[in-house]
Order: sequence, then structure tokens, then C-alpha cells
Amino acid sequence: MGERVGIEVSLAAAEAVKMANVDVIAAYPITPQTHIVEHLSELVADGELDAEFIPVESEHSAMSVCCGSSAVGARTFTCTSSQGLALMNEIVFIAASLRLPIVMILANRSMSGPLSIWNDHTDVMSIRDCGWIQVFTENGQEVFDHVMFAFRVAESASVSLPIIINLDGFVLTHVIEPIEFWDDETVKKYLPDFKPVNQLHPDNPVTMGAFGLPSIFTEAKKAQNEALIQAKPEILKAWKEMGDLVGRHYQPVETYHAEGSETVFLTMGSFGETVSVAVDELRNQGKSVGQIKLRLWRPFPFDEFREAVRGIKRIIVLDRAVSFGGPGGPVASEIRSVLYQEENMPTITNFLCGFAGRDVTAQDYIAMYEQAEQMAQGRVRQEDYIIYGVRE
Repeated sequence: MGERVGIEVSLAAAEAVKMANVDVIAAYPITPQTHIVEHLSELVADGELDAEFIPVESEHSAMSVCCGSSAVGARTFTCTSSQGLALMNEIVFIAASLRLPIVMILANRSMSGPLSIWNDHTDVMSIRDCGWIQVFTENGQEVFDHVMFAFRVAESASVSLPIIINLDGFVLTHVIEPIEFWDDETVKKYLPDFKPVNQLHPDNPVTMGAFGLPSIFTEAKKAQNEALIQAKPEILKAWKEMGDLVGRHYQPVETYHAEGSETVFLTMGSFGETVSVAVDELRNQGKSVGQIKLRLWRPFPFDEFREAVRGIKRIIVLDRAVSFGGPGGPVASEIRSVLYQEENMPTITNFLCGFAGRDVTAQDYIAMYEQAEQMAQGRVRQEDYIIYGVRE
């Protein structure tokens, strides 16, 4: 393997994009994503990366350019956050419908208003159903590795779909961590040259994104959904082969002390490491508690998740977004849907926390566990959801 260095996670992500030998980068700067695209522009300007860096006038234009470059067969990357994703929204859906294997890093940040530049998951939850493969990362090493993974899966002939890599803004983007870089030989073994399944070329004219009459639209959406579902075997294969090469084995659902536990926390993203600290402390107190980390958000890993929670009595789902007017957080709603027909379905306790970068400490998670225990014992009314830490 390559050298292990201390580096800001955003810069490491940009270096991974360079090592993936992308052809086109189209992006517009927005906090906290900016350092990624700034560094990529420097790498292109200094001649370290032979690629076209296209500084567009908006995120809508960025994704539009990415669709064009990917459609003609260029390995394509972009990056955005929050309101930038909202502006890009129209074209995000088109990219998936056209089966364009674009890779996008989403530096997760609150959606306005009020205006906030800090981290939560309201941006990614706003495009939950956009048709992209979506994964969550917990630390800088995972971000670096998943850049290679994303291009490998997206460009696979059996997949040909865009991928979002979620990393928490500031909590990850702006921190320095020790990251093991891949060497060139490992990259070449893992990531083949891009050979597009469908390509716009004057020698072989094709149509992309044509008008769909009602008589064919339903069939087109079913085909798109099937393509996303059927991407899962390639996702699992890509993770296994990465593990064989670099020794880090990723799974769609990962567990920490979950087997044999009565209660588990469910986490997505960087908060998972803090929750692991809380789990250790609770277990030292003799509590039967563990953790489930949901890495693959779309396509949802139904079988792996159901197996991971088998025998568990209670799931404390941590949401970092609100489903306004709904049953709490979008992740908890999803988990209830996944498990509703299961025998001995676990009790779901939903805590909404960490909005706009508000600190949630290990002690806070311990307090959530204790509150969930009181609910289970009937000493406190079972709520549909609890927004944790609201000041009175």
C-alpha cells in the first residue's frame, strides 16, 4: 500500500479523485465542500492532473456539464453541499434516469432556513429518492477509499448509475486525520479504464433523455428502479475486492457489539464513532447495548439489516433531519417500514439530534439510552420521536 499521511480530509478526497484519473470536474464552490474543488483546481492548474476543470456559474450548471461529459464517455466528478444540491436538484434526477456514472461527494450540511453552514443530513435526505447509489462514510480513510469504490461501481457495465458519497461537513471535511493513500499499482488493479455502456458519438448516433409518453413512462421508471436494486451485487463485489487489496472490509450494514445485545443505536455518518464511545461506556456499566452502522443507504440493504437486528429488542435510531409534519426522522420512518412485518419487531425509539452542527457528546448518547430504557419500562411515555436537547 501507499504512504500514511496526516492530511485534511477534503484534500485527501481531492487526491483520491486525482488518483482515479478523472477526465472532467465541473463544480461550483459552496461551504463546506469548497476545499475539495479548490484543491482539484490547483492539481489541474499545476499539471498534476490531466483533466478539464470547468468553473461553472452555478450548481445547476455543474450537474448539467457533468451529464454532458459523462454521456460522451468521460470519467466525471463533482461535489456540492446543501443549497447547492437544492439548486442542482433538477439535473440530479436526470443523471440517474439517463444512467450516467457520475461520482459526487456530498459534504452534508443543513438546508436553510435559517441560514446555516454547519452539518446535518437535511440535504441528502431531500434527495433520498433521486435514483443514485448512496453511501455514508464515518472517517477520512473511508472517504478516500470510497472515491475509488464509487468510480469502480458506477462505471461497471452491470450498473452504470451515479453515486453519492456522503461525508459530514466540517466534522470530516475540515479535520486532519491519518489516511493511508493507495499506491498507483493498487489503483490500477482495482479501477479499470472507463468503458461507457452508452455513449454519445457521431459515428453511432443514440438518443438520451427523449420525451417519454405516458404509455412508456411507467416501464422506464420500473427499469430504472430495477437497475438500482440490481446494482447491489456489484457493490458487494467491489467492497470485497477492495478488502482483499487494502485490508479494509466494508459492508452495507456494519455492527459494533450488536450480537447478543438487547438495545442498539443506529447511526449513519461520522457520529458513529462518538456513539461507539458511548456504547463502550454503557457496556462497562453492564448494559446490554451495541451499535449498527448503516453504510449503504440506496439501494437499501434489506436482508443484511434484518439479519443484523435479529433478536434485538430495541433500536435507538439517530436522525439528523426532520420529516416535517411526519412521524419523526426519515431514517426511523424507513426502519419502521423495513421491519413492520417482522416477527418480534424491535421497538423503535427515534431521537433527532445534531442539527446544524450542534455537538452531541458520548454523554448525550448515554442519556438517550437511559431515556429509551425508561420508556420501555413504562416510567416515561413512549414518544413517536424526541428532538433531543431543545432548550426550554
